[in-house]
Amino acid sequence: MVSNVVRGLRERVPNRRALTLSVVAVLVLALALAGAVMPVPYVSLQPGPTMNTLGVNPETKKPLIEIVDAQTYPDDGHLNFTTVAYTGDPSNPPTLYRALRDWINPERAVVPMDTIFPAGETAEQVEEANTALMADSQQTSVAAALTQMGRQLGSETYVGRVHKGLPADGVLKSGDQVLAVDGTKVDKASEVTGKLKDYAVGDEVTLTIKRDGKQEKVTLKMGETTTDGAKRAVIGVELVDKFVLPIEVKMNVGEIGGPSAGLMFSLAIYDMLTPGSLTGGKFIAGTGTITVDGQVGAIGGIQQKMIAAKNAGATEFLVPPGNCAEAADAAPDGLRLIKAESLDSAVKSLEGLQAGKKDLPAC
Repeated sequence: MVSNVVRGLRERVPNRRALTLSVVAVLVLALALAGAVMPVPYVSLQPGPTMNTLGVNPETKKPLIEIVDAQTYPDDGHLNFTTVAYTGDPSNPPTLYRALRDWINPERAVVPMDTIFPAGETAEQVEEANTALMADSQQTSVAAALTQMGRQLGSETYVGRVHKGLPADGVLKSGDQVLAVDGTKVDKASEVTGKLKDYAVGDEVTLTIKRDGKQEKVTLKMGETTTDGAKRAVIGVELVDKFVLPIEVKMNVGEIGGPSAGLMFSLAIYDMLTPGSLTGGKFIAGTGTITVDGQVGAIGGIQQKMIAAKNAGATEFLVPPGNCAEAADAAPDGLRLIKAESLDSAVKSLEGLQAGKKDLPAC
């Protein structure tokens, strides 16, 4: 009798194990299916295109940079700008499976959606803003190169982007030139923002602007926004400086956007306008925003940009000081990192590289 009971228990155990395995298999399958379709609020970054600012655009077959009515000097080396491509946007977020797959890929990075797309903005709006930033960066890079050469430049200030829901919305337009703040003439964005700092929320300010060739005055009440937990008075615009340049420079970069190619554009223009070769025939790449006085700013996606540069054949990479720590931790083997605090320091480093100097600024 006892033996029959034991035998019955033994006969039922395999069935329970089979049932457990079946349940686990179903759960795993359900999770796999959910992961394949479940959207997550992240964006995947990967190495993007890299182009030689001294060469031609491979798509248009036109020189990447054309300088009109000025003596230029050839250079057969490379000064490549680098980019980051991304997968996913607010209307088409990646699936959990795709995000996990990219997360374990050493050439990719998975970042929160709002890193690329500010809350409430569509992919089209972000692309439009990036296109405007690229245009502004190109113009600033020309000004920076000429400033490095000792040229004196005039400037004008324009409305770049108008933020919805703030006082300038519906009053100012992108492309308006700002001539004065409450009667005080201004030529630079920093002068406008410096004046506006004296106003409190609710104060009225009158701007003199030029639109479609006609001068007019508009009056706005200062609104309020919160940045990093601190409230401040604003009118709700982003301003850009456009410089009065003595030469015409055309850039054929296609649909690539953003400001991070500024340093490399400036180096290429400086190289083209000055005798000799700044590269010495080497393959140099880099990244970094640029200001008119040549200061180099940090960018995003440094790891992916270094990978793109190394894959393209670069041996040296110019890094903004604000990205040095991250770059040093992720630099591909065989890619020498050179810290570029300014356009002037980058020029001197490249000249030192040709001279065989070993003690160049490094990350």
